[in-house]
This record gives sequence, C-alpha cells and structure tokens, in this order.
Amino acid sequence: MSQDLTYEQALEKLDEQLKLLEDGNLSLEGALKAVDEARVYLKICTERLDAARKKIEIRSEPEPAE
Repeated sequence: MSQDLTYEQALEKLDEQLKLLEDGNLSLEGALKAVDEARVYLKICTERLDAARKKIEIRSEPEPAE
C-alpha cells in the first residue's frame, strides 16, 4: 500500500512521523514505530527521486551523431 504513494504523499507522511518524534510525547514503543514508518517513507521518497533523476539523465543525453 505505501509503495503506491507519490513522492509528495510519502514526503508528507515522513514529515508527520518526524513531527511526532520531535514533540517527544511518544512512548518508547510509539517512538520506535514512528522511526520505522519514517524509514519506509524516506525510502519511498528516495526511490521516487532516483527514478525521476534517471528519466532526466536519459532525456538530456545528446543524440548520437550520424
């Protein structure tokens, strides 16, 4: 389910988890869960950025000379 998120959606969810951690009102278990979820969303963001970077690099390659 989380793999279907767009970059923007994953970034928003990552930000939510980080805010929960910054508030410091979580139990130890809650903090560990927030860290685990944040890692998932960070991975999704990284994957989306890498995919976009590859598309840009492919499109910007010069045409081979004939």
